[in-house]
Amino acid sequence: MQKPIYFSLVMRLLLFLFFSFTCFFVQAQVSFTTIVPTQPVAAGESFQVQYVLTGSSNAVISYASFPNYLRLVAGPAEYTGTTNTPNGILPVRNVVYTIETKKKGTLVIPGTSATVNGKTYFSNSTSVLVLSKEEIKKAAASSELLSDYILKPGEDPYQKIKQNLFVKVMVNKKTCYVGEPVLATFKLYSRLQAKADIVKNPGLYGFSVYDMENLKSKVVATEKINGKEFDVHTIRKAQLFSLQSGNFFIDPMVIKNKVAFSKTTVYKKTEQEIAEGMLNNQEDNFPPDAAVYETELSTEQIAIIVTALPEKNKPSSFTGATGNFSISAQLEKSSLPLNEQGFLLITIKGEGNFMQLDAPTVEWPAGIESFTPTVTDSFDKTTVPLSGSRTFRFPFVSMQKGRHTIPPVSFSYFSPKENAYKQLSTVATTLLVTNSIEKPKEVETNHKSIAAEGEKKSRRALFVVFAVVLLVLLYLFVKKKENKVVAPPVVKPVINIEEVLQPVLAATTADTKTFYTALHQAIWQFAAERFEMSGSEMNKTNLQEKFEANNIGAEESKFLINLIQECETSMYTTAIMEPDKEVLLQKTKKCCESINNTVDE
Repeated sequence: MQKPIYFSLVMRLLLFLFFSFTCFFVQAQVSFTTIVPTQPVAAGESFQVQYVLTGSSNAVISYASFPNYLRLVAGPAEYTGTTNTPNGILPVRNVVYTIETKKKGTLVIPGTSATVNGKTYFSNSTSVLVLSKEEIKKAAASSELLSDYILKPGEDPYQKIKQNLFVKVMVNKKTCYVGEPVLATFKLYSRLQAKADIVKNPGLYGFSVYDMENLKSKVVATEKINGKEFDVHTIRKAQLFSLQSGNFFIDPMVIKNKVAFSKTTVYKKTEQEIAEGMLNNQEDNFPPDAAVYETELSTEQIAIIVTALPEKNKPSSFTGATGNFSISAQLEKSSLPLNEQGFLLITIKGEGNFMQLDAPTVEWPAGIESFTPTVTDSFDKTTVPLSGSRTFRFPFVSMQKGRHTIPPVSFSYFSPKENAYKQLSTVATTLLVTNSIEKPKEVETNHKSIAAEGEKKSRRALFVVFAVVLLVLLYLFVKKKENKVVAPPVVKPVINIEEVLQPVLAATTADTKTFYTALHQAIWQFAAERFEMSGSEMNKTNLQEKFEANNIGAEESKFLINLIQECETSMYTTAIMEPDKEVLLQKTKKCCESINNTVDE
């Protein structure tokens, strides 16, 4: 009789140890560091203090307090991102203060605190060496403190640029299954005073792209390579979801640079600026004594081998979902009056290629008419694979009274970790449809009597009030019209839809792949002109945000996003598609005209 008690105690002890170890492991991944310049700084010139928290995205970081000899110039400015570690990809928060001091010597920079899940972490205190400008000048001349910024006599400038300015592309894997994401990160490493311009973004053909970070994210870090510290700018970080099997390539990213070398030993902190398509449109603002050199950098081409999903044991309901998912279904209202609209919510949660998930098939019972669902996404863009949920909201109307049962909805996916297909289904849902809501006659009669009695008493008073209000409004309108300053009209770019779609019209007599390629290019050309998009901004996620920000109707935005997906399916897969090209072209033209005529806020 004692065995169950002992067994229960042992199980409780094991659970306690498991949760204790789990909490310790999670907390052990959190690190909090204070970073300051490793080189001496000049008294009276500003420098940056960074507080970098790794391992938590929801921490509360305390405001840093500096001694009286340190003056706050700007900040705090906060930047977020992710970093690769032996424990996986972890979130990073970087809080930056710009400070200055006129006091010379080795000055202490205090740390600060951060609270993570109720536990307090403290960053380290550190120090920075502050010298006068004359001392730094002497140090630069004797110890080559600024040897990378200064071009000495006889040095090859292009060889020096090659050693201190380069761009890299990194991927987390080079083989994957169809639908399994590949993380691609483009970074610029610099120790020089330079301006960079992205003149060619990499071709990512064969992949659907989900951007995690780009230039707008302003993710900057410091990395030490061969004993030297480099400023590292994350240019682009994206998840690439393969659309079909085969060998594909991440084409090179090409960057043009203008690098300025100083001819003197005057101290100046090196700065790296990077933009897209702006190099020839910006002033250099380099020092007047600088020697400027132009060069071009590019990343290597990377081959990605995409393996087809196995045919063995593939469920008939499988539509391409790859990852790890769960599915649920529920009615917004389980009881509805006859002919009143209801909604069925089907939510798919987990991690994987959400961007390719289509609405699952619902077997509606007789007497219920359903319509096209709307889609709502909630993603965590810092995770790889992409994690979150996609909810399909099916509107429907019931034309028969009684109790209706909506059968379970099936969903299947492929798990790369287990190398197997998984099949899921929701529970059946029950809907009760009652008679139409009718207002009781007795209540309606009482309301009419009360209304008739009050109407006679208030009609004259209402007429007088209405006349007074009308006169006041008329007076204000005339007064406002006299003082009104006419603002210049907002001029929208004039887009010739027929001209944009002309190549598509010419391709209607060509094969299907050629037609869809021309249509794909025309849609993105229209989007670029209408919403002023370019470069890495040209992706479906960003386009959807542009639609919402510019009040584009749900019908037009959904049609164009789905059409882009349809084009990519034809361009990058072997799917057999035979559309009515003329009809599809006219629908596209009508949709683009509607979007073009929508007035921005």
